[in-house]
Amino acid sequence: MVKVTEFQVKDVVNVSDGKRLGNIEDFEINLNTGKIEAVVIGSSGKVLGFFGKEDEVVIPWRNILKIGEDVILVRYKDSGEYLEDKDSDE
Repeated sequence: MVKVTEFQVKDVVNVSDGKRLGNIEDFEINLNTGKIEAVVIGSSGKVLGFFGKEDEVVIPWRNILKIGEDVILVRYKDSGEYLEDKDSDE
């Protein structure tokens, strides 16, 4: 079993460009199924969760590729759209 706090300390990295997106701040959970639908990545522009509500990044659970010891690898495009498969055109 994994605790939420263990997810929050891992860096989230986009595999398409190698950039660090931030850390998981929250989860979106489907209350009917009890499954995690997405993770919410907090922006680095916030101070203690307040000032500067910069863009939060929401990553669907299906776009999480690997959860490692220190890092979570995700598939995410810079334009804010998600890659549905590896062969999609840009």
